[in-house]
Amino acid sequence: MTAAEMSRRRLVLVTVGVMLALLLAALDQTIVGTAMPRIIADLNGFDKYAWVTTAYLVTSTVTVPIAGKLGDLFGRKPFVLVGMAGFMVFSWACGFSQDMNQLIVFRAVQGLFGGVLFASVFTLLADIFPPKTRARMQGVFGGVFGLASVIGPAAGGFITDNWGWRWVFYVNIPVGVLGMALLVAFLPYVRSKASWRDIDFAGAFLMIAGLVPIMISLSNTSTYGWTSWQTLVPLIGGVLLLVAFVVVEHFEREPIVPLSLFKNRAFTVSVIVGMLSGFGMFGAIIFTPLVFQGVLGVSATNSGTLITPMMIGLIGASILSGQLMVRIKNYKWLGTLGAGVMAVGVYVLSEVTTHSTQLEVTSSLVIIGAGLGITFPLYLNAVQSAVDRRFLGVVSSNMQFFRNVGGTLATAIFGSILANRLGPNIQTQIDKLNLPAQFKANFKLPAGTGGAQQIFDAGARVAAGALPALLRPGHRGREGRPGDHHARGLPDRADLRPDHDGGDRLHAQRAPARRPPAAGDGAGRGVAGA
Repeated sequence: MTAAEMSRRRLVLVTVGVMLALLLAALDQTIVGTAMPRIIADLNGFDKYAWVTTAYLVTSTVTVPIAGKLGDLFGRKPFVLVGMAGFMVFSWACGFSQDMNQLIVFRAVQGLFGGVLFASVFTLLADIFPPKTRARMQGVFGGVFGLASVIGPAAGGFITDNWGWRWVFYVNIPVGVLGMALLVAFLPYVRSKASWRDIDFAGAFLMIAGLVPIMISLSNTSTYGWTSWQTLVPLIGGVLLLVAFVVVEHFEREPIVPLSLFKNRAFTVSVIVGMLSGFGMFGAIIFTPLVFQGVLGVSATNSGTLITPMMIGLIGASILSGQLMVRIKNYKWLGTLGAGVMAVGVYVLSEVTTHSTQLEVTSSLVIIGAGLGITFPLYLNAVQSAVDRRFLGVVSSNMQFFRNVGGTLATAIFGSILANRLGPNIQTQIDKLNLPAQFKANFKLPAGTGGAQQIFDAGARVAAGALPALLRPGHRGREGRPGDHHARGLPDRADLRPDHDGGDRLHAQRAPARRPPAAGDGAGRGVAGA
């Protein structure tokens, strides 16, 4: 049943229900991050911190193309309802977790249902609305996705501070119940003639078996590096299984990913642009806070809120893009404009130095967001308009899938570059400083260090070694207080920001003459300076 066959009231209620389904899945991607420090403190699992995110990302990504195909075969309604129900159940389970292992398992299962939701939502728009109205609605829904990304971190912080971290998961339940009620009552169900015999079980198995180790290995590159067996073994094994998947898909009657679709130029170009867009978006979201904190000296709290302009650009451009698609016949130039705008934003961001202002960085994020806002709804509408209706679920879910793959690649590649550049540069600058020998020994990095965790571990050893060294008997400064380091010639503050000329000089700044520090102040500054 399309929009033309539904009453206005029913259409509005169905649209609200679908929007709540999108909000449920999109909000959960950002709301949990700000609660993670409390979670690891409560459940004692700092060493498993990354797995809470990785487990959800991996399972939600691999589920998307499979759920999209099953929706084409059996209808969208049962899958969106199962996705919402399962998502709510395991949101409750995540909130009820008693240790990190439970939380990781529940997040992984929750990701399965999150993937079903993402695969269903944008395809439902194509089922319900004709192409012209669909373009406008996809722009609106793209804005909703951006809005969820904006309010997620703030909402997560507020909920965690006032109700506790468990409510970050429990809050999904009322949203899901309302959305399910609307969809159960008003979303029409189109019965299908397909049976379970039409399901591509072999393809589904090979896709999951190939993608899971690949995504896990890419997620771990910043810890183990690209050449370790922990990265190469699952990566090579996953690639071989995906080759087998491609072979199997050639012979399946109802393949999960019909390879003939790649002969469609609109589909091929759209998924490539989608993957590159995901690469740029995730790269900016994950690593720009490091620029704010490490280069511009912004606090951790403020660095998170300064990402908001990118999402504001995404929201505005998504809505505008949807309106423009309705009014122009050939929107190829609009897609080119979106990709170009995003490329300009990324280039401007890459030119940030210690002399850049917050306004310059924020402006680049707005430009990136505007480019994303143009490309996301446009290319989705392009692929949906270029294929037969029986492939709507496949093409829509593959757009989401390749975007997530791009995000995973961005995290792996940028994280690896950061770790490989940061480690040697920090080691070089530490060696140049006039610091006690035991400090330098504590910071010594293993040869070939490529993992960020090793850098953090070395920093922790420095901090641990600094306190007893500074407070030991006989370590007295001008004022005769233990730990007063000003007479010893140690820097008051070390700034590891790169020079404006592209170098990586360590800026050591001495404190100006001031009043004698209060008891204990010198020790605290000594540790920070170390």
